[in-house]
Amino acid sequence: MWLKAFHLIFMVTWFAGLFYLPRLFVYHAATEDQAGNERFKIMERKLFWFTIPWMVLTLGFGIWMLSDYAWLAFGKMMWLHTKLTLVALLVVYQIYCWKLMRDFANDNNRRSHVWYRWFNEVPVLILVAIVLLAVIGRGYGW
Repeated sequence: MWLKAFHLIFMVTWFAGLFYLPRLFVYHAATEDQAGNERFKIMERKLFWFTIPWMVLTLGFGIWMLSDYAWLAFGKMMWLHTKLTLVALLVVYQIYCWKLMRDFANDNNRRSHVWYRWFNEVPVLILVAIVLLAVIGRGYGW
């Protein structure tokens, strides 16, 4: 249970960053002054690098649980495979956020604040799917 507790704690922290970083992109894309532009660059960089250890710890504890007991117990169930696929998509999302952050840092953003508002919803949808899979999918043995 300790592994699961720490996995969930680190996951919540990682998601906090995944929710807020794209929100910063929304505001950054809408800013029109140079001071605001520079301030958002700093905020985005600091938040991005703050989230990396939480992502690594989430993945590390998840892999630990898989190797310790979860794969043997649930490895043949579709919910776990789907959840792991969604987690992989979150890692890709994080990497894409790094690319977007670099674009902003180089004053090379080509997207509108509206696009970032939609982009900001991706981790919410993935979180809902993962929680439903882990709770309901596991409960029904799917």
